Amino acid sequence: MKTGFAVFFAVVIALGGSWVGFVVAPTLQLGSAKLTKTLGTGDAYPLQRTGEATLGLQVYRSVGCVACHTEQVRQEGVEFQVVLTGVGKNPAAVSNFIATLKLTGLTKEQADSANEKIIALGGKAETHLIATGVDIAKGWGVRRSVAADFLYDAPVQLGNLRAGPDLANVGARLADANWHLVHLYAPKAYAAKPMMPSYKFLFEVRKAGATPAVDALKLPPELAAPAGFEVVPKPEAKQLVAYLLSLRSDVPLYEAPFTPATTAKP
Repeated sequence: MKTGFAVFFAVVIALGGSWVGFVVAPTLQLGSAKLTKTLGTGDAYPLQRTGEATLGLQVYRSVGCVACHTEQVRQEGVEFQVVLTGVGKNPAAVSNFIATLKLTGLTKEQADSANEKIIALGGKAETHLIATGVDIAKGWGVRRSVAADFLYDAPVQLGNLRAGPDLANVGARLADANWHLVHLYAPKAYAAKPMMPSYKFLFEVRKAGATPAVDALKLPPELAAPAGFEVVPKPEAKQLVAYLLSLRSDVPLYEAPFTPATTAKP
């Protein structure tokens, strides 16, 4: 009896400890998470999704997108680069000096040193912080994913398999709604042998009127509906695309800083 009680007590402790570690602790840590602010502007982040995008999250879940896609960009480190913003009154000296420098892939100390020398010659320069990693090199994001990115997600769909690309920032890198609709209906429009299945059940093939519907898909001839018919998205397809377009983790945060790319002023 004593041995049985000891085993029972040990099992309760083990299961209780696991529950505390995997359920209670994350709830206490993230359950009361609030909006954060973007670096530089102080804007609130993240913004609440639109109603259509919120419904789209549930469509994303129901059709199993999370089985083949992740929503978590990994970051392996940071590096610095020096960006010349002006040559001042001594352009020849600044240009000659710049030609001798490595301006990317620097440590903070190397970047600051180069910056100081450019300023001493009369030029102007900035030091930019760049996030690095395999995911970032592939163009899947500009920084690592953090808890704040998922504040309005219920459930959070991080995923653990990448049969397809990561989608954490897909709304920024592929912002064309029509592209996503065509891709959902006919993945072959963009890849000869796509791994992704067609989600034709999210669309309706119907007889076309005298004037094509505004939201009728523009498909290649070999994938288009028969003559006299057109393909239009159902509400679920539009909701799913709205959700995909809402996936944007492209602002610098205190816990995931980087220097945003800006268009040079003339």
